[in-house]
Amino acid sequence: MKKIVLGFMLLISAVISTQGAEQHQLLNEDIPDQYEVEKGDTLWDISAIFLRDPWMWPEIWHANQQIVNPHLIIPGDLISLVYIDGKPRLQVNRSREYKLSPQIRTVDHQQAIAALPLDTIDNFLSKSRVTSSAELNAAPYVLGGYERRLLMGMGDDFYARGDFTDNQLNYGIYRRGDPYIEPSTGEVLGLRAEDVGSAKVKAVKDSIATLGATRSVGEIRFKDRLLSHEQRSLVSSFYPRAPKDKVAGVVLNVEGGLRNAGALDVVALNRGNRDGLQAGDTLAIYKEGEMIKDRIADERIRLPDERIGLLMVFSTYEKMSFGLVMQADRQLDIGDLVRNP
Repeated sequence: MKKIVLGFMLLISAVISTQGAEQHQLLNEDIPDQYEVEKGDTLWDISAIFLRDPWMWPEIWHANQQIVNPHLIIPGDLISLVYIDGKPRLQVNRSREYKLSPQIRTVDHQQAIAALPLDTIDNFLSKSRVTSSAELNAAPYVLGGYERRLLMGMGDDFYARGDFTDNQLNYGIYRRGDPYIEPSTGEVLGLRAEDVGSAKVKAVKDSIATLGATRSVGEIRFKDRLLSHEQRSLVSSFYPRAPKDKVAGVVLNVEGGLRNAGALDVVALNRGNRDGLQAGDTLAIYKEGEMIKDRIADERIRLPDERIGLLMVFSTYEKMSFGLVMQADRQLDIGDLVRNP
């Protein structure tokens, strides 16, 4: 009996030791005991300081329940490496000055650092949106300006026709762009609507409205569509992680009209909510292996896929999503593969 108990204890000890070793393998070799968060840092930056694989953040993060909103990190916070039950953990300690300030009772999401560089993403979000042909066809459309003008800009008044019965005053002006197509089936995953400007309703009679252009990034033209402003501000408190489900997709498009992408470029993917993707999911990018001729075996074979980078998903739709390239070891191309890291 003693031998059985001893053997069981040794087994448990070995399991715990193995788990501890696995946890240590998550860490980089040379890491600081503490890191003070600076303005402009992102959660990905901080993860990369401590972890070999930044998407493993959930595996090693420990929420410090002694501070307000321990899941949010703000400039001035200290990220510390601690050991809990023998396992390495990262936790945040808030500065004394911040905790004792009588004016500050909570930490809101606007104060917290973002998972990604939001200026890059906000610039992308302001230029386009994903819609459908049905939504775009049903939206009011630009008729033209005064004296039958077909081109308008900021400060100009123009006419539009459509359903204005919702009494909405402010609209975004969009132009039909290219569809996002699933390469394997031809399914339309979404339709790109290009941002042209913004307008405010001045008067409505029957189905025709008079609007004033309050913003324009180009010429406002006949047939441009008016869409309600959508709330597209990012929730900055998501964190890098591996997808819960198995994901295998391709790069559909490099935003900005480019054929190739590098670090901090935005790419469109053919996987979305229906495939289990969420903001924060990290995917590895692969270059498909080339087909070559094996002259000895006298047959054609495909070489292994080559891992060339990482991206983090930041915006998802039902059938597709957008990700920011966080690491690129070489040039990325449309058609490159994405899958779980």
